[in-house]
Amino acid sequence: MNKFKIIFFLVFGAFSVHAQNAKPVSQAEMEKVYQEVKTPYKYGLVMVPEDKDHKMDCPTIFRKGKFWYMTYLVFSGRGYETWLSKSKDLLHWETQGKLMSFGDAGLWDDNQKAGYNALLDMKWGGSYQAKTFDGKYWMSYFGGKEKSYEVEPLSIGMAYSTKHPSLVQEWNRLDKPILTSADADVRWWENRNKLFKSTVIEDKKQLTGHRFVMYYNAVGDSLANNKKTRWYERIGMAVSDDMVHWQRFNKNPVMHHPVGITGDAVIQQIGDNYVMFYFGAFWQDRKGSFNRFAVSKDLVNWTDWTGDNLIESSEKYDELYAHKSFVLKYKGVVYHFYCAVNKQDQRGIAVSTSKDLGKSKVNFVQ
Repeated sequence: MNKFKIIFFLVFGAFSVHAQNAKPVSQAEMEKVYQEVKTPYKYGLVMVPEDKDHKMDCPTIFRKGKFWYMTYLVFSGRGYETWLSKSKDLLHWETQGKLMSFGDAGLWDDNQKAGYNALLDMKWGGSYQAKTFDGKYWMSYFGGKEKSYEVEPLSIGMAYSTKHPSLVQEWNRLDKPILTSADADVRWWENRNKLFKSTVIEDKKQLTGHRFVMYYNAVGDSLANNKKTRWYERIGMAVSDDMVHWQRFNKNPVMHHPVGITGDAVIQQIGDNYVMFYFGAFWQDRKGSFNRFAVSKDLVNWTDWTGDNLIESSEKYDELYAHKSFVLKYKGVVYHFYCAVNKQDQRGIAVSTSKDLGKSKVNFVQ
C-alpha cells in the first residue's frame, strides 16, 4: 500500500468512525436549545390566500437590507407554484409576485414547482442573507409533470439566478432533476416516486467531506414485513461540491420515527450545535401534526428532542394542522413561522414568537 493510500485510508477511516460513533448531544444541551428556541406566543396568521381555492404552504425567509423576504408555495388545484412576499417587521407581509410558474412545454416539472431558497446564512441571530456560489443564487425545489395535489412522480430539481432572490423573476432551472426515485442509488426509504421538500446548506467545515449538504424528505419503504410503516416520509441527506451534481449520503435516513411523517428539515446553527427544525404527523404517541427539533454536532448524527412540541394545534386557524417550520432570531426575538390549516382545510402561514407581540388581524377568507 503506497503512502497516498495509507493517508487516504486513515483520513477516511477516521471520518467514518466519527460519523458512526458520534456522541449524542447531552440532555442538558437539548434543554438549553429548547429554552432558546421556544415560542409560546402565537401572533397568528400573516399570509393567507385571497380565496378558498388556493392554499399557502412552506415559508422560507431571508433578509436583504432593511427588508425581509419570504418565498412560499401556492397550491391552486393544478399544482404548486413558488411565490415571493416582503416585510419590514416579519409580521406584516405584502405579496410581490411569482418566481416559478406552471408550464405547458411538456417538461418534467410543468405542473409542480415547489421551491426553497438555498445557501442562506444559517447562523442563529445572523444576517439571514442569501449567499451565492459560482456567481449564482440557488433554489432547490420538488417538481412534477402531473396535475393536482402531489401526484407522483415528484423529483428534486435545482433552480438558479444571477439576480438577487429579493427580485420578482422567473428562476432558471436545470434541464433535468438532480434526485429521483428512479436513480440507481435510490434508498429504501425514498423509492415510491415522491421526493419532497429540500433544504440546502453550505458545510463550511466539510464535516461530510463535501461543501454542500441537502436534507430532504421522501416516501418509500422496501423493508420486508413492514406494512405498518410503509410509505411514510423520512428525512435523508445528499451532498455536492458544485450544486449541480448530487449523491446520496448514507443508506438510512437521518431523522425518522416508527410511524407517521417526519419531514421538512430546516437548519440553524446555534453556537457549536446544528439544530434541525422539522415537523411530525400521525405518530404513535402524538396526535395531529406538530413542529419539533433535533440537534447535531456533525450534521450527520442527530439527537432528537423528546420533550414538548414547539408548535401544535391550539387556535381556530390551525386546529387541523400546525406544522412545517422556518425559525429565526432577530433582535432578541425568536420567530417560528409555520403552516396553519383550519378545519375547513384553508391553509396559510402563521407565526409564533418568544415575546408577546400582540395578535394578528389577518384571517382566512370567510
